Amino acid sequence: MIQVKNLSVVFGNQTILSHVSFDVNHGEIAAIIGPNGSGKTTLIRAVLGLIPSDGEVLIDNEPPSHVRSHVGYVPQRFRFDPNFPITVREYLDLPKPHVHKHEHAHKLKEVGLEASILHKPLGSLSGGQLQRVLIAQATIHHPSLLILDEPSTGIDIVGEEQFYDLLKEQRDQHGTTVVLVSHDIAVISNVVDQVICVNKKLVCFGPPKQALTQEKLSELYGKTDTSLYFHHRHY
Repeated sequence: MIQVKNLSVVFGNQTILSHVSFDVNHGEIAAIIGPNGSGKTTLIRAVLGLIPSDGEVLIDNEPPSHVRSHVGYVPQRFRFDPNFPITVREYLDLPKPHVHKHEHAHKLKEVGLEASILHKPLGSLSGGQLQRVLIAQATIHHPSLLILDEPSTGIDIVGEEQFYDLLKEQRDQHGTTVVLVSHDIAVISNVVDQVICVNKKLVCFGPPKQALTQEKLSELYGKTDTSLYFHHRHY
């Protein structure tokens, strides 16, 4: 689904990413991990073709600009005027108008929200509610590829479990390939098929239990005492 070869991003004289290469197969859930400032958000923006980069990126064997209608994206920060007169229903309709109201209600239920929220102004929602609505909007048309930048921010533990269940449902029922940025290594290690470890460059890549060795985690986060325990959680 995603092929990245020798991807580099340079802003001015600063190299943000250097020669990053990896593949994500159809139907996989992959996580991008790394310390703050390591280039994670830059990487997904480059994969989406939203910023200039060197190297090659293909999504389903096409340039990113050719397949954007088949990609759902939840950014790390959603900036909008909270006074803008748009309801939750109208926002959910933005990718493709005239979705049946029952589909709206079903999608909101999947992300832990009641259908009554449909008539509320988007700007009146709490941070956690808004994050769930963003996820609902990104998945309402079952995209082939779903990319999420720290999507569980502002969501409580119960909501986080529902969120990971939603990702697995998108993959299992709709064949969606999922790529997410996350800081919660212990949790995502039991959810994802692949981890992409970046800190300006590719530090490690592969199945979590193979890629996330103590040596690679120390290289990734710059600590000599870094270790990871794989907790068995039912997501």
